Amino acid sequence: MLDRHEHTTLGLRRPDTVLRLAQMGQMMPTRLSFLRVLVRRLCAERAQVRRIHWDICDQGYGQAAYAIDLGGHTYSLVAISTNLPPDQRSDRVIATAWDAAFVLFDGTATPADIARIAGQAPKQEAGRFEPRDLVLSRANKSVRMWDATVAALRAGAQPDPQMIRDIGYLMRTTAVYGNGKFGIADRHLIADRPGLDGPFAAEMLTVYLIRHFTLDLVQHVGGGALDPALARHIGIGNATGLGMAPFLVTHPVLLHNWMVARETALARVLDRPVIKAVEKARMVTLAHRARAHLADWHVPAKDHDTILRTLEADWTAFVPQIEAAPTFGALWQAAQTKSATLQELLTSLIIEVCPEDVDDLAADMGDPFGPLVAPFADTAALARAVRDQWRWATDCDYDDAHQCRRFWYVSAAKLEPRLGDRFAEPGADLEAPLDIARRVAALWADLPDVPEPVSDFTARHPEHAYAIQRVALLARYPYAEIRDNLIAATCRPIDMLRCKLSFFGATKFDPKSDLWTRITLAQGAPLGHELRPEMDDWWLPVMEQ
Repeated sequence: MLDRHEHTTLGLRRPDTVLRLAQMGQMMPTRLSFLRVLVRRLCAERAQVRRIHWDICDQGYGQAAYAIDLGGHTYSLVAISTNLPPDQRSDRVIATAWDAAFVLFDGTATPADIARIAGQAPKQEAGRFEPRDLVLSRANKSVRMWDATVAALRAGAQPDPQMIRDIGYLMRTTAVYGNGKFGIADRHLIADRPGLDGPFAAEMLTVYLIRHFTLDLVQHVGGGALDPALARHIGIGNATGLGMAPFLVTHPVLLHNWMVARETALARVLDRPVIKAVEKARMVTLAHRARAHLADWHVPAKDHDTILRTLEADWTAFVPQIEAAPTFGALWQAAQTKSATLQELLTSLIIEVCPEDVDDLAADMGDPFGPLVAPFADTAALARAVRDQWRWATDCDYDDAHQCRRFWYVSAAKLEPRLGDRFAEPGADLEAPLDIARRVAALWADLPDVPEPVSDFTARHPEHAYAIQRVALLARYPYAEIRDNLIAATCRPIDMLRCKLSFFGATKFDPKSDLWTRITLAQGAPLGHELRPEMDDWWLPVMEQ
């Protein structure tokens, strides 16, 4: 089997396969997803969510605070629920008011801390924050599910299980900000803390505690208790758009580390010579759970729902091969004639079955050092790197309008990424450098036939400095680059979103266009009083009958 601390990429699926947008857009959450890793740590520590403040009126408006211990530190979620007029409820980034606002606070929040945060958090970007404010977030109600759940509880009943399956959350976040944004704490202040040292761990802790608050709040307003099986299946929603998409381009080392961890996990399990009886039983159980999860997963967009229904049918037909597979390798080979959608679901299943081969990889998914690359000896070495690893970029004709129609830029109003049409909209002069493929192709065209020092070349062609940096990065980190033209008319940002959100642990992807999607987080996760090791079993959750 592969050595646990081996960082080679030998034996892994090729970057040219897994880093195509069409493949990235089919990815599923795994036990290496960040929310799953965070909750597993909480379960291992047998953490408990404690309510330390509650000043909420009967209608559900006011302030609350919760504390939880993780890795020897205490963190608090301060939540502010407000009476939002329906005409102000919007998931768009331009919104200025929300049903609820949140801050993850470093330590046990005092009454003075809560009062300060309550005065600032509803302002979000316009608020003033302090170094102990770790994460800033806001959320809106799913009005249909909220109202129905409150009505059911007030009537002494339980909400409709089918509605919970269809919607899956009482509130959805529209932003979860960390890493120093808007004056909150910089990540380096907590980056070495146990439990928060992984990627987006503080944000995932915030999401988990927000979910706990929404369950408390709806039971308070409804005046009744949710059945634990129903409560467990209520997660926290999220609406995510273009603001997230460029992250995978602007953080290439993180992308590399995430993909290598995932692909190494798959390779380790596939390398097992046999499937033990207990593993086979577990795999078959999970395969049937996945089938039930797919049956529950419907979306309004017809094209995306057609993909889901096809996957459901294909997976149902494939389950007998899972039941009969003599080895993981044989099972994987049987899937090579199937769709990328089925292969990505199978990847997630295989990773789930053998935690002892997988879970240690979560420790390698951060990027504590930044890019560590070697300079090229001369332009001949640079040319070899482009020729060997960038054919997918250099073979494209960027004079073709179809291949350069899109341009990425940053909105001046909200400082958020946007995507424009180069031939129909103004602003291309403000284009952000996400056109990596085109830049490397231009570099390739200008490289001299006679080798020379790279410094001499860049002195004449300073416009190629960034492209040279990306070529050097890919030479060191082979999974650091999306293998597609991100300014082509065919570029679908939703595929980039799906990839990143799968690493967060998102389920029930519900695309609203090629530019944004709704998802569910923490659905099936243990409740705040259930954080025990045996509760780490909520991959592709299905509601208990």
